Amino acid sequence: MSLTRRDFARTGVAAALGLAATALTGPAARAVPHPRTVAAPPQAWMSALPDATSMLRLTIPGTHDSCCTDPANGTEWAHTQNWSLPDQFAHGIRFLDIRCNGLQDHTADSFGIYHSAFYQGITFDGVLDQCRTFLSRNPGEVIIMRVKKEDGTKNDVGTNFERIFNGYLDTKGYRPLFFLENRIPTLGEARGRIILIAQFANSLGCLQWPGGDNGVFTTDRFYLQDRYKDHGLAGLDSGSSNFGSSGGDKFGYVRDCFDKAATDPSNTLQYINFTSFADDAWPKDNAAAIMPKVDAYLTAHRGQPAHFGIVPMDFPDSYPQVLSLLLERNSG
Repeated sequence: MSLTRRDFARTGVAAALGLAATALTGPAARAVPHPRTVAAPPQAWMSALPDATSMLRLTIPGTHDSCCTDPANGTEWAHTQNWSLPDQFAHGIRFLDIRCNGLQDHTADSFGIYHSAFYQGITFDGVLDQCRTFLSRNPGEVIIMRVKKEDGTKNDVGTNFERIFNGYLDTKGYRPLFFLENRIPTLGEARGRIILIAQFANSLGCLQWPGGDNGVFTTDRFYLQDRYKDHGLAGLDSGSSNFGSSGGDKFGYVRDCFDKAATDPSNTLQYINFTSFADDAWPKDNAAAIMPKVDAYLTAHRGQPAHFGIVPMDFPDSYPQVLSLLLERNSG
């Protein structure tokens, strides 16, 4: 099956270049401090934080296309993670990017998980069961889940998507697992549950994923950076002055979102900053190009009182220092 450029870039070779990160200046010193407590193990890092802590005050590691763990399900172009969901949870990942559509032979009542047209060998039931198992064993933790209706599958359920999702809530009994309000809660309000951010037509009254594609988008709840294509060779910082413009490099967008999250005095938006992108090479090669730059940025800003919001990544297992630096911002 052929793929569009939007789904997977086909050409080029990623190359990792160095970064001289700069320190935050100006409003950074006046940013609202994030909560700090004694260091906790990655499996239970939220449990050590006070109930009154807003999710907005946290730095939350996440994964992009969270269930795409096997290159046999779409080749390396669709391979974005090595860790299973339980492994992700054990290492501190708390944001999941879950992309659903109809499960073959069960399109009336069940979802499979997809990357574009490719089924990833796991059902939405399996995802929710693994989340429920983790949360039952770690009731002080919270999972944030984007649920997207993934287009391009041969089992597209169309306008029945919300009906099937509601079947998961009520017929299959998963409703108690979810936080379904249209607001960002405190940790105490959401412990033991999944905060749903819906990216499909619905009347659930829950948080809604920002509209738009391949850019930076703001709503009354979210600031989203997901500029995933059109960055040139490996999306690397070329030293040009057009960071953040339509021709800018991926790291320019990542850096700008980090800076904005760290210096936003209002503290009312949930920042979501995707480090992943689709240009030029396989996801693992693009990650190899950009993650050292993310590492350098986080290292340069170590110890400064700022939080960075949700940071979805490809292959965090290959970059343990980045994951550690993100989690470190919630403890001290």
